Amino acid sequence: MKQTDPETHKESLYLEVCGANGAVSLPLHSSIVLFLLSYSECSSFHVCLVTDQADVLQSPSALVPAGLSVSALRRDELPGLVKMCRLPAALESDVGFCRAGLAVVLRHIIQRACQLMPDRRDVASLLGFKNTCLKACAEVSQWTRLCELEIPSAVEKHLQNPEDETNRLPPAIINLEKRLGEPVKVHNDDKIRRQKLQQQKKSDSQVKDAEKEPHPNVELSAALARLSTDAVCPPSSREHSDIRKVKSTDLPELEHVFAEGLYFTLTDVVLLPCIHQYLISLRTHSPSTLSHLPLLLRWYQRTQELSGVLRAAKDCGMVFLTLSAADPCLTQQDAPPQASEEPKPKQEPFIGGPRPTLTKLQENGIDAIYSAYPCPLRTVDWESLPAAVNPSEGKMSDSRALRKQQQLDNLLAMVLNQAQPGHTVVDFCSGGGHVGIVLAYMLPKCQVILVENKEESLIRARERSAQLTLTNIGFIQTNLDYFTGNFNIGVALHACGVATDMVLDRCLQARAGFVISPCCYGFIQNTLKFNFPKSARFAETLSYKEHMILCRFADQTAVSLPPERRSIGKRCMGLVDLDRSWAAEAHGYSVRVMTMIPKGCSPKNNMLVGEPTG
Repeated sequence: MKQTDPETHKESLYLEVCGANGAVSLPLHSSIVLFLLSYSECSSFHVCLVTDQADVLQSPSALVPAGLSVSALRRDELPGLVKMCRLPAALESDVGFCRAGLAVVLRHIIQRACQLMPDRRDVASLLGFKNTCLKACAEVSQWTRLCELEIPSAVEKHLQNPEDETNRLPPAIINLEKRLGEPVKVHNDDKIRRQKLQQQKKSDSQVKDAEKEPHPNVELSAALARLSTDAVCPPSSREHSDIRKVKSTDLPELEHVFAEGLYFTLTDVVLLPCIHQYLISLRTHSPSTLSHLPLLLRWYQRTQELSGVLRAAKDCGMVFLTLSAADPCLTQQDAPPQASEEPKPKQEPFIGGPRPTLTKLQENGIDAIYSAYPCPLRTVDWESLPAAVNPSEGKMSDSRALRKQQQLDNLLAMVLNQAQPGHTVVDFCSGGGHVGIVLAYMLPKCQVILVENKEESLIRARERSAQLTLTNIGFIQTNLDYFTGNFNIGVALHACGVATDMVLDRCLQARAGFVISPCCYGFIQNTLKFNFPKSARFAETLSYKEHMILCRFADQTAVSLPPERRSIGKRCMGLVDLDRSWAAEAHGYSVRVMTMIPKGCSPKNNMLVGEPTG
C-alpha cells in the first residue's frame, strides 16, 4: 500500500502496530507515544506505523490522533539505523541520528515541543526537577525499569488473558501501589510541609465549625500551580512563629498527588494509557480486584482533573472510567497483597583485604593471565590527522589528551586486525566519539555506528563527524537493551561496571568480535540479567561476596596508591576479566586479556579481545 511520503522537514517517528486475525491494534508503547504527541500538541513528526505486512493496514490515519501525518511501512523497509533498534524510534535521516527506546523517544518529543512552543510550561514541566524524569536508563534505575518496561509488559500480559487469576495483580502493579503510599520528597519541600502543618493546626481549631469550608489540599494546590502559566499559587503568608520553630523532622509528610510525587510528569504520561487499559479490564473481568488498588484509583482520578489529559485522551479515543466516592471499589479497605520483592543485589561489607580470596583462587589453580600483543603496536600519527579526529580537540589537558591517544592506539590496533571491508563496527558507550570517529576516518570501507544513551555526548560526536564530512558513520541514542542490530565488531573504551558485560553480551548474541576496555569494577553487581561470577569455574570456586571483593580491589590501581597496592589491584582486575573471558569462551569464542601499552596510559589498562571460533 503506497502512502504519502513524510514531509521533508519532519522527523520520522516509527511505531509498532500489532495485527491478528485481520484486526490491527497498537501495543502500549506505541499508544504512550501517541498520547504524549497529543498532550504536547507536537505535530513536527511524521508517524510511520510499522507492520510485518503494510498492505493489511488500510487506514493508518484511523489509529493516530487527528492532525498527525502518518503512513504505513513494512518492517523490512525500515531505514538501516532504525532496523538496529527496538521500537519506538525517531530518525533524523539527514544527519544519520536515531533515538530509540520508550523513555529516550518520549523525552525527545518533549524537547522538540519545547523548542517549537517555548511558552508551553505544562509540557516543559513533564521532564521534572532538573529535567531528569526517566533519564536514568532502566539498566541502573529500578524506577525507570518499573515504568518503562515492567508495568507495560505486565499489563499487556494481563490483557492477553484477563481471566487468568495469577495475572490480575502483577507484582509490578502492586509495587506501583506501594510506591504511591510512600512519603513524597521534592525540592524545597520544607516550605510546603510547613504550610501543611499550619493548615492542619488551623483546621483543628475550626473542627467544631461544621459550616466552615474545607481548606484546599496543600499538595494538590502546589501540583496544579506547576502546570500552567495561568495557575496562581495560593497567597503565601508567613508562617506563625510556632510553625517556624518546628524541626524539619517533625513536619508532616507530603502525600502523592501524581506518580512521582506532587507534580504531573512524563512518568504519569507513560503510566496512564497502561493503567487505563488495565482498570477497564479489571472492571469487566474482576471488579472486586479494584478494591486492592485504592491509591492507584485515586491517582487515576486525579489525572482526569487536568484539561490537557482530557483533551489528549479524547484525541486518542480513551474513554475514562468514572468511579465515584460511593463506588465499592473505592470504599473497601482490604489491604492489597504484598508485592513479591525482587532480590536486591547487596553490597555486603567485608573485613580485611583480598588476600584470602586470591589465595583460594591460587589453590584452585586460578590466577590472572595476560596475553602478549599478537603483533607490534601500530601507533597512529595523530599530528597528521585532521583536528576533529584528535581527542585533544575535546576539553582536556595535554597530558590527558596524550593518554587518551595512547588508549585509542591500543583499541585501534586490535580493531584493525579484525576489520574487513564492508564490516559494521559498533562503538558502544561511545561518549563524544573518540573511538568511533577515528575508526570511521581510518576505515572508510566500513560502517561505524556510535551507540550512547547521553544525548549531549552524541550530539558533540555528530558535530565532530560533520566537520570531517564522514559518510560512513551513524548515531544511535539508546540504552544498550534497545540495540538489537547485527554487526561484525563491537568496541567499548572504559564501559563502566556491568556496562562492559552488557556490551559483551550484545557481541556474543551478534556473533561479533569485540575489543573492550572495562572500567569501574567496583560498580559490578548482580542484576536481573547477569550473575557473578560468570564462568562455571569461577562460580565453583568463589561465592558472590568473594567475587565482589575482587571487584572492589580491582578499582585500586590509581597512580597515587603505593606500588604494592596497585599490583594487587591489577591482579584483581585480571581475575575479574579472566572470569569474563572464560564465560565468553563457553559461547564459542577465543578471548585474550591484554594490557594496554604503555601501562601508564590508564589505571584501567585491561583489554578483552575476542573473536568467534566457529
